[in-house]
Amino acid sequence: MIQVDVTIMGLSYKLACKEDEEQALRKAASFLDKKMSAIRDAGKVKGNDRIAVMAALSVAAEFLSVKAPQGPLSDMSILEVQTKISAMHKVLDSALTPQETLF
Repeated sequence: MIQVDVTIMGLSYKLACKEDEEQALRKAASFLDKKMSAIRDAGKVKGNDRIAVMAALSVAAEFLSVKAPQGPLSDMSILEVQTKISAMHKVLDSALTPQETLF
């Protein structure tokens, strides 16, 4: 593990990560810094904790709307895939529940 210093909205943070993950951590910190700074600069949200929550919601929404570039699921967002998997689990659970009484 190595120590990495990053700055987010003017505040310094010392973070630990694996050596081969340093670049990804720096990019993530930079991305978050830009998101949070944009929210702060828009002036609609006050307080670092609220800015952080708004940035987290923005990043989560972006993540859940991402679609695979190719393949059988490329027309579905991550949220749609999660919903389908959850529905499949319910079908499997309801089909397997009667089986439990056989043993």
